[in-house]
Amino acid sequence: MSRVAKKPIALPKGVELKVAGEAVTVKGPKGTLSFALPAGVEINVNGSEVLLASTDVETTKFAGTARAVLANMVKGVSDGYERKLELVGVGYRAALQGKDLNLSLGFSHPILFKAPEGITITAPTQTEVLIAGADKQRVGETAAKIRAFRPPEPYKGKGVRYAGEKITIKEAKKA
Repeated sequence: MSRVAKKPIALPKGVELKVAGEAVTVKGPKGTLSFALPAGVEINVNGSEVLLASTDVETTKFAGTARAVLANMVKGVSDGYERKLELVGVGYRAALQGKDLNLSLGFSHPILFKAPEGITITAPTQTEVLIAGADKQRVGETAAKIRAFRPPEPYKGKGVRYAGEKITIKEAKKA
């Protein structure tokens, strides 16, 4: 069996896990998330500990993935996830209009990005965007969509980048 699947998932206080057939629902202070358990993977809840097991050799690969997804859901509904983006470039700005994000990224028009359901977007400064939510996949996907408007370019490093992302700057062409 998968080494990842053998590790138990600890349920913190305030987090509730329900299993109904193949549907697993995790409820906590930050929200509710659900997941469809793959066929051949069994789930056992023992108090504040969750264990996953596969029924046969063919489904062992799904048990590790299911365990990782469930662990991310438990962490998401208890602590939440966040991603920070930085805007690098002259005149590049971010501002909030209600729940929507208004981006000025050097185009002839501003970009209005609507926040998906369950995601909160904040702009602590004009050059920073903070994306937070309970679903790890949705937070990452939203950050990637915002970054895709103007990814960092390799000559000056201008664009939208993840916080802490290192951009390798290329040398300009020489005549």
